[in-house]
Amino acid sequence: MQNKYIHHYNGYAVQPSAHRLPDGSFSSDLLLERADCARNEGRYQFYSLDYFRNEDEALQHSARWARAWVDDRG
Repeated sequence: MQNKYIHHYNGYAVQPSAHRLPDGSFSSDLLLERADCARNEGRYQFYSLDYFRNEDEALQHSARWARAWVDDRG
C-alpha cells in the first residue's frame, strides 16, 4: 500500500509511506526532499525503517523519524 501524505518540516518535503509485506505487517518508509537543493542532491529515501502491525503505526513512525532526522542535521 502506498500513502501520499506530504507535509513540510524545516525546509524539507516529508512523504511518509508504508507498504504491506507478505506476512501482513507493514514496512515504514520515507522520502525527504530538501526545498533549497537540486532535486537529486536534496533527495533522501529510507526503506524499512521498522515494521508494524498496521499501516497507521508505520506512517506515524516514518513521520516521527523524519522530524528527528531533520532536527539532527539542521
